[in-house]
Amino acid sequence: METVKEQFTVESADFAGLLFGHQNRNLHLVERLLNMRISCRGTTLSFEGAPPAVALALRLFSELVELMASGHRFHPVDVDYALRILRADGKASLRDIFLDRILVASRGKTVSPKTVAQKAYVDAIRCRDIVFGIGPAGTGKTYLAMAMAVASLMKKETGRIVLVRPAVEAGEKLGFLPGDMTEKVNPYLRPLYDAFYDMLDFPRGQELMEKGVVEVAPLAFMRGRTLNDSFIILDEAQNTTREQMMMFLTRLGFGSRAVVTGDPTQVDLPDPRSSGLAEAREALAGVEGIAFVQFSDLDVVRHPIVQSVVQAYERWQKRKESDGNTGKA
Repeated sequence: METVKEQFTVESADFAGLLFGHQNRNLHLVERLLNMRISCRGTTLSFEGAPPAVALALRLFSELVELMASGHRFHPVDVDYALRILRADGKASLRDIFLDRILVASRGKTVSPKTVAQKAYVDAIRCRDIVFGIGPAGTGKTYLAMAMAVASLMKKETGRIVLVRPAVEAGEKLGFLPGDMTEKVNPYLRPLYDAFYDMLDFPRGQELMEKGVVEVAPLAFMRGRTLNDSFIILDEAQNTTREQMMMFLTRLGFGSRAVVTGDPTQVDLPDPRSSGLAEAREALAGVEGIAFVQFSDLDVVRHPIVQSVVQAYERWQKRKESDGNTGKA
């Protein structure tokens, strides 16, 4: 196999320390993912491997240095995210993605896309009335939608935020829980509260909740309403029925936009085939003003083990389907 050698020097020792990671941890990650050898002397890297791998490594570290020089707050996981981006799309620009700052959240944390699909998702939310974010857990579907909602509210582009989730067990199982209806459905809405309070400090978030500027409600409470001047997020949409999905989408009033998120592999309905999310994707394909963004395991931005879990289950599901088609027990 043909191999080549190249060198890359990081001019700033501070940048080099962040890029290389503690005990060169980031370099070892790139070595493993690109199946190549990287040696380090001072702030100079030496790459050795197949020509495509060496070219990709050079581009990776070059663009990461440019990002840091542009003021990007570098995090160790950025190396993994950046490499995924460049491997998935040879024309992608790390600057266009990482420097797309959606919101400076509480504690000074900047929210921005980390993958090509996340960037497409954010861009779609900016210019479409209804956006569907579809894909596995950990891909940032709800979190980015929440960031866009809070940013829209802060910029006074919309007057309020409405966060909605179906309470799948709204029948007898929910009835056994203590408290009134609001207290019964709160456990289902907890993930939305968590994402919201990660964007704003608690006192400010609580104030917006008390004033009704931000509302968190189960999907059943949307019936009969018309929501004007609102940013609406429907989370866990795979657990809606066709009727519920139509009901939700027809709540939009003037000056409103909606983001619908869901994972078709995690349907909790008695009949998974009746999922309103799956039917909406077929029925609304090609409708002007509506966009569908598909996420995959490559877009998982939680702990790296989450991506491995998603990939393992996908492989298992394919084997199971293959065994079923061939008649194996």
